[in-house]
Amino acid sequence: MQITLLGTGTSQGVPVVGCNCAVCQSQDVRDKRLRTSAFVEIGDVHILIDAGPDLRQQMLRSNITRVDAILMTHEHKDHLAGLDDIRPIYFMMNAPMHVYGLQRVLNVIRKDFDYAFRPNPYPGVPALQLFPVRDDPFTVKDVEITPIHVRHLTLPILGYRIGKLAYITDASFISESELRKLQGLDVLVINALRKKEHYSHFNLDQALSIIRQLQPRQAYLTHISDKMGLYEEVAPTLPDNVFLGIDGITIPVEE
Repeated sequence: MQITLLGTGTSQGVPVVGCNCAVCQSQDVRDKRLRTSAFVEIGDVHILIDAGPDLRQQMLRSNITRVDAILMTHEHKDHLAGLDDIRPIYFMMNAPMHVYGLQRVLNVIRKDFDYAFRPNPYPGVPALQLFPVRDDPFTVKDVEITPIHVRHLTLPILGYRIGKLAYITDASFISESELRKLQGLDVLVINALRKKEHYSHFNLDQALSIIRQLQPRQAYLTHISDKMGLYEEVAPTLPDNVFLGIDGITIPVEE
């Protein structure tokens, strides 16, 4: 198993348009962040997590040619707006794309991409099959996926556990019952927006507190804003098993 961090940036990406801060003006490629998304490969099963507005660029960069399912965390546009860019994959695979998420999120997809659900869609639209996620684990092919219910301020959203990998973004609260589902991880990917506290995202200290509690072998931070600071300055301050996510990095996961 392995996970590729397709994007590790917050809703505006990094650099932010028009921003002259040191991070946005940095020439270090590690400070360049597309909107948050990930790609998980388990044998010959390929799973995309979120489909933000940078998805086309991310798939080209990582040479993605197969997606068996898309797991949606929530409906905010930095996680959803690029869903139509899955069309070339749909054409190559010649099979409907399976999309999983909370029913509320699937309702937004059906509204925003209504042309894909019409009785007689015009040629060229992707065929999307929507599957609601509730509390119980579900499978994509033979891969079991456990939904992790977290909150983004007051908005219920989903993280996902696949084997010894867990992926959580945009969270500001995880209950004790959901944390118990995250024991025994090899790799945890979790959001850390910035150093200063934020009303709807974990900041760096809060993310590190979750990591200390769960004790994964490795943890990678994602959904990072320019307010976190320069990679070369922040990375050396982190615990030995914690890393700032880098766009395009592929991380092996022990099974």
